[in-house]
Amino acid sequence: MNRGLLVSNIILFILVGVLFFLHLSSGKNPGPKAAVNKEADPVKEFKIAYFEMDSLENSFSMVKDVKAELGKKEDAINSELARLEKTVRDKGNMYQSQAATMNQVQSEMATRDMMQLQQSFQSRKQALDQEYQDFYMRKMRDVKTKIEDYLKDYNQTKGYSYIFAYEPGLFYYRDTVYNITNDLIKGLNNTYTKK
Repeated sequence: MNRGLLVSNIILFILVGVLFFLHLSSGKNPGPKAAVNKEADPVKEFKIAYFEMDSLENSFSMVKDVKAELGKKEDAINSELARLEKTVRDKGNMYQSQAATMNQVQSEMATRDMMQLQQSFQSRKQALDQEYQDFYMRKMRDVKTKIEDYLKDYNQTKGYSYIFAYEPGLFYYRDTVYNITNDLIKGLNNTYTKK
């Protein structure tokens, strides 16, 4: 679900960029009030680059480490939930085996105990799910920030107006001349391993 949100945010960002590009390149002459002094404000070349998001996800060491951390976190959560579920199930089985010998008061106490166990299990499950989602979002934000910070430094010498993340199915044509994926992966991995 969060990956879907990330992808939709990237798509929206790209679409806004494309609209902005189309608006700027529409070729309309500005009105007399919006006249630009070409000598005072030289127009720089408009260049767009892109990188392959799936290649970056497969090759960037930080993404691999984050995926490993997320896997460990998910395994720990699943392990804890399985243990709690087994406790609830074992207690329920115990009460079922003793049901024939229980009186009315004991039966009501067992029912209340099982309801409390179920509620505590559900509460813990929700807390763990929320904890995982927060952890996931924090890690994805760290990766995104790392990429953005690197691209700011990278672009100081390259002069691109926009750098997009390419997702399959979003663009129908791209010129590989403007593909900076290998530079990006190499630079990100170099800066990531240094720390």
